[in-house]
Amino acid sequence: MEIRHNNDYELFFSTVQAAFGRYWTDSAGSGILGAFESERSLIAHAADGKPVGTTGAYSFDLTLPGDVLSPAAGVTAVGVLPTHRRQGVLRAMMQEHLADVRARGEFLSVLLCSEAVIYRRFGYGPATYTERMTVERHRSAFAAPRGGTAVATGSVELLRRVDCAELLEEIYDRYRRTQPGALSRPHRWWALGAGHPPTGPEPRYLAVHRDAEGTADGYASYLVNGDTLTVDEVIAVDDAAFTSLTQYLLGHDLVKKIEFKHLPPGNPLRWQLADLRAGEPAETDWLWVRLLDIPRALTTRGWFTDGSLVLDVTDPFLEEHGRYRLTVRDGKAECVRTDLAPDLSLDVSDLGSIYLGGTLPSVLIRAGHIQAHHGEAPGLADALFRSDRAPHCVHWF
Repeated sequence: MEIRHNNDYELFFSTVQAAFGRYWTDSAGSGILGAFESERSLIAHAADGKPVGTTGAYSFDLTLPGDVLSPAAGVTAVGVLPTHRRQGVLRAMMQEHLADVRARGEFLSVLLCSEAVIYRRFGYGPATYTERMTVERHRSAFAAPRGGTAVATGSVELLRRVDCAELLEEIYDRYRRTQPGALSRPHRWWALGAGHPPTGPEPRYLAVHRDAEGTADGYASYLVNGDTLTVDEVIAVDDAAFTSLTQYLLGHDLVKKIEFKHLPPGNPLRWQLADLRAGEPAETDWLWVRLLDIPRALTTRGWFTDGSLVLDVTDPFLEEHGRYRLTVRDGKAECVRTDLAPDLSLDVSDLGSIYLGGTLPSVLIRAGHIQAHHGEAPGLADALFRSDRAPHCVHWF
């Protein structure tokens, strides 16, 4: 077997389709692989030269805690032909991908996980979570607000995507720069109509929110199908914009249900409804994170509690091991190799899970993933790795 970089889009796309056993309507420059980066795509070839597997990557920025933007490779289009599964093809492609990421000077690889049991063995851990919520229209009344910041203000304007793509891009970019776990949407995604709505070409209605000064600060992408209004995403830079947009969506006529596909953990919507049980969220994992340079990763993100931990990290897939002393002071971290006794012992996939602050180290300790070597370690780890906001990602790739 040989793994090569590939610049033949049609060969890559046809191989992906065969791996998944599906046909997608697509062509280079639009749709599911519309933002295809040929220089980051790989094809595995069998001994007879036939393509048997693919993996690709997109170049993103990932927002880390502390409003830090870091390059991240977004793994995509991973597939192996049914005739060549369980023969080491996927393992070889992932090794080549990670080597390529390191060669580019990047220290983060991220992906959306089709099967949870696959990618842990390659060092990835679930790092952000998202909520799906369905609200019946007749139970969607808001409770009278008694204070707080989530008060609807400003105005909502209904637009078509074709008329506001540039505005959507500006709003999303403003939002993602302060939202831990969010990925950038490079201009070419919007220009090419790549991915899923609202960047993708499928028609959608867009509700755009403007604050009291007329500045656009949020949008919702949605479509009515039958008796259900399905919301692709609600992007809002503050609670007031979020509240105005959700009230608009829940007040839509001629539907029985409003389905929100992506709501951030800890959002206020359920508590804003007069009937608390009208919208019971279902949570799922979304963005998985893989660290490739632990000291660099830990010193790049922002921190919100002073303290020190010694982390003993194993990386079975890359056959690496390191013990690091993480010291945080005034929001900055120092991370150096050490021979000191560890506070925590963990796999690199679990470090990926806690990296953005979306998974508490103490939960993974209780689950048997992380080993704490003394009683104070869980609480200190929780305090250190927390984020100022729950990480959330809506981007599909």
